[in-house]
Amino acid sequence: MRAAHDVSALRQMLAGLEAERLPGASSAFSLGATGPDSVLADTLARGALHEIYAAEGADMPAASGFALALALRSAQAEGEAPPYPRPIVWVRQDFLDSEAGRLDAHGLRDLGLDPSRLILVRARDPEQALRAAGDAVRCAALGAVLLEPWGEPKALDLTATRRLALRAGASGVTLFLLRMAAKPSASVAVTRWLVRPILSNPLPADAPGAPAFAVALLRHRGGLQGHDWNLEWDHESCSFRDIAPLSRPVVSVPAGKPARQDAGAQEAAGDVRPFRRAG
Repeated sequence: MRAAHDVSALRQMLAGLEAERLPGASSAFSLGATGPDSVLADTLARGALHEIYAAEGADMPAASGFALALALRSAQAEGEAPPYPRPIVWVRQDFLDSEAGRLDAHGLRDLGLDPSRLILVRARDPEQALRAAGDAVRCAALGAVLLEPWGEPKALDLTATRRLALRAGASGVTLFLLRMAAKPSASVAVTRWLVRPILSNPLPADAPGAPAFAVALLRHRGGLQGHDWNLEWDHESCSFRDIAPLSRPVVSVPAGKPARQDAGAQEAAGDVRPFRRAG
């Protein structure tokens, strides 16, 4: 047991040393909320690797939403207002469709991403997902890359994360590693986040509020870890804001399914069509 503990500690130390040797990103992005930005100002690196973990299985949708929100923030050039023109690549292992559900075009638009700007890559196994993400992150024309494998694949080791981070540093494209059904392990990620959903503040007439997250910064290369924030996401400005205390419990989404719109209403609201397979 002692030897296993020593090996684990050595891996964590090596991960930190490797992170310090990675090429520095040319710029940084913020979350847009006063709480985290007062701590993390100019320290969230573009062109780097960031990790987002779901706290529990039921928290996977929240972790996905938070990861996409970070990707949108990192894709924003200085002085640029949404919507952002550069596409985002999401590399997703097929198995996640049955475990967490498929990505929904309406949901993406509600988070502030035009579905036409998303390139969805479905991989049959972790090895294929790593290869696809490694190729994508080399493309400097992208806004960001999300990599979503399932579980704790052996292929996703310290060497693999270092390779991905080096490619991100060379291209300037930020890579977000979304971890589901996995425990934190040695990597060269600049930041590591743990995400849970929380109740949202209601809109007028008790309409469902904005997506709300409880986030914990588990790791930061600059030593700023150990902070927790409650945040909500504004899809119009593509920015986080500190969540106000709730006066009473509310649910963040309707309890039942939304009413189906007729064709005229869909056309008036702007129809969002499902993804279509390319190639």
